[in-house]
Amino acid sequence: MLGLYGCTVPGTEPDNSWRLVEEGAYAADISPDGQLSVVSGINNGIHVWRYGEAQPLFQWSHQGEGNNLVASVHIGADSQYAVTSDREAFALWSLTSGEPVGFWRIDESTIRDIAVSNQGRGVLVGRSNGKVMYFEPVSGRRIEFLGHQERVNSVDITPNGNYALTGGNDYVAYLWSTQTGQVIHTFTHPSRVTLVALDDAGRYAFTADSQQKSQIWNVQTGEPVSQLQYIARQKIFTDAVFSEDGKYLLTGAPSRRVYVWDVQTGEQVAEWKVAPRENMTPPSAVVYAVGFIDPQHVLSVSSSGLAELWSNSSL
Repeated sequence: MLGLYGCTVPGTEPDNSWRLVEEGAYAADISPDGQLSVVSGINNGIHVWRYGEAQPLFQWSHQGEGNNLVASVHIGADSQYAVTSDREAFALWSLTSGEPVGFWRIDESTIRDIAVSNQGRGVLVGRSNGKVMYFEPVSGRRIEFLGHQERVNSVDITPNGNYALTGGNDYVAYLWSTQTGQVIHTFTHPSRVTLVALDDAGRYAFTADSQQKSQIWNVQTGEPVSQLQYIARQKIFTDAVFSEDGKYLLTGAPSRRVYVWDVQTGEQVAEWKVAPRENMTPPSAVVYAVGFIDPQHVLSVSSSGLAELWSNSSL
């Protein structure tokens, strides 16, 4: 894989691209196996796509006939359920039947990010007031994590739903138990934490801030593994996924960039540049979601409304 990715350059043409929504997207996620994408379109609601198919599997909507305002999307590690949210409400959906499981409104403060565990058992909701809610739709059990002092920006959950990783404007990311609310590890940053991600196999955590620290941690010990190596004064990331073998971290950015990093060294081993959103001046696009199709191919979905497939062009 290292040899495969070693000679890619910015601006490389994708192997293939598909338009998932017209007029661009607000949010997206790709399943861990790369086979499903859930995309919130600016004009036409939420679409669920299976990789390589010409028509969407399902079309969903929060607001009925009103404007789509869904800005957060997450697919569970087992690809069975997805959660979607706007600022005031979240919905849980079956990816098998396409049917909604439930719809819940949050009155206290706006929703910043969401995540769902396997079989839709647990939903994690990060909010602007610093509180994080863990909620089990079937039992109705609910626990609030009050560790953050300021707005929560990013959340992730382990496949079994037992642990949550959350990061916020208080310069801290916490790994904590959804059963007890107890903090397991504290990851500190010099600026606000903008993105967190967990390895589904339970090996690593990734936390990134608004300036220069983007760190991979050993999730068992809480010790640092590597810091992403880049020269730029700052790098902001919008999505992060670990490869199945644990060797690579795949990230998306608001700068149209998709990167692959070596987990153990933090060195960049690949970079691609997605297509800009149409009629944007200057040309721009935010990479909302990234995923591994297989060890040789990467999929991205961006605010342009396009899914793009990437590999080494010399193969």
